Amino acid sequence: MVDREAEFKDLMVRGLDGDPVAWRALLTEMRGALTPFFKRRLFGREADTEDLVQDCLIAIHAKRATYDRSLPFTAWAYAIARYKLIDHLRRQGRRPSVPLEDASVLIAEHTIEEGVVRRDLKRLLSVLPIRQRRLIEDVRIGGFSLAEAAARNGFTEGAAKVSVHRSMKTLTASVSDHED
Repeated sequence: MVDREAEFKDLMVRGLDGDPVAWRALLTEMRGALTPFFKRRLFGREADTEDLVQDCLIAIHAKRATYDRSLPFTAWAYAIARYKLIDHLRRQGRRPSVPLEDASVLIAEHTIEEGVVRRDLKRLLSVLPIRQRRLIEDVRIGGFSLAEAAARNGFTEGAAKVSVHRSMKTLTASVSDHED
């Protein structure tokens, strides 16, 4: 980017000094630099991107006399681009949106409250033997039918029904003991 900065600044200074070839080259190069800048922020909306590139190039041309030659050119040019983008979004009256499928990395899988509930549930179920715990998890949490949970955990359906009933009594008693 340092080389690009030097190239852009040289073209800008030569353009300010009256070199029309340098000025045209600068605007052409800036088109190539601004297009991806706007595409990333507008999520690829081609028409808006092209409009903003044009608006920005016109603003660079119109405001070229305000450029301070002692400062980096790209900072000045991208500040103009940022303001053009903000103005564009304000005119639209909405914020850019990301399709929900693409936003999955922004959405937490679990809330803090769910984590606390999960921890408490794990602690509560730990009082049960492992086979009974798996049966309770399948029937009461996992949504399996009693017959499906029995088959998954090596119980007959009748034995699973009795085990679930006894396990629930044990869990209820362990909660009651802690509340007192």
